[in-house]
Amino acid sequence: MPHEAHTHTMQAHFHDAAAVARYAEGPPRFVPGFADMHRMATILLAERAPKDARVLVLGAGGGLELKAFAQSEPGWQFDGVDPAAEMLKLAAQTLGPDAARARLHQGYIDDAPDGPFDAACCLLTLHFLAPEERTRTLREIRRRLKPGAPFVAVHSSFPQGAGERARWLARYAAFAVASGADPVEAERARVAVETLPPLLSPEADETILRAAGFSEVSLFYAAFTWRGWVAYA
Repeated sequence: MPHEAHTHTMQAHFHDAAAVARYAEGPPRFVPGFADMHRMATILLAERAPKDARVLVLGAGGGLELKAFAQSEPGWQFDGVDPAAEMLKLAAQTLGPDAARARLHQGYIDDAPDGPFDAACCLLTLHFLAPEERTRTLREIRRRLKPGAPFVAVHSSFPQGAGERARWLARYAAFAVASGADPVEAERARVAVETLPPLLSPEADETILRAAGFSEVSLFYAAFTWRGWVAYA
């Protein structure tokens, strides 16, 4: 499928050691309120997760959310899953002394332990998946959760109507430049996202979360081309 080849190209830099070494610089420039988004995600998971929770983190490469969770909740243990070995190495480095609390698994959702987990999250990842695979992945996350356990998802999701897509992507690039990104890099990122077919509207994303079996789906984060939801197994 053409979108599968493009997605592979989009993800290739996650396997490049030099690009991975610079990874931490990127998200705060392209994702408005990046640190606050992590803080909100932690609060939402902690509402129902116990102090000794076992937490599944899908797309854990880089370790930025793992570090945020670990520093806020010293009793949590983590299973982090990511397809890129270099990104998992970076996650271990990012966690530092908290790395002992995380088991890192190379692969996709099918490579994650069965749990059951007290909570789960998937941040800045699901937009790489086509709708059918996104639904299947979410079902597999839910299957690994205890009944009523919280799940937080944040990814690229914005209006896809005629003219709307280009307008919001221009704002995405403008924010990155205003945040210190190189204009050439920001334009390259805009073009890459613009040609990524699986992107959905927020309404379609909420429908997929419910189709995967999650309940009480609530929007908690909206920032230009990004949306975040909390839902429950």
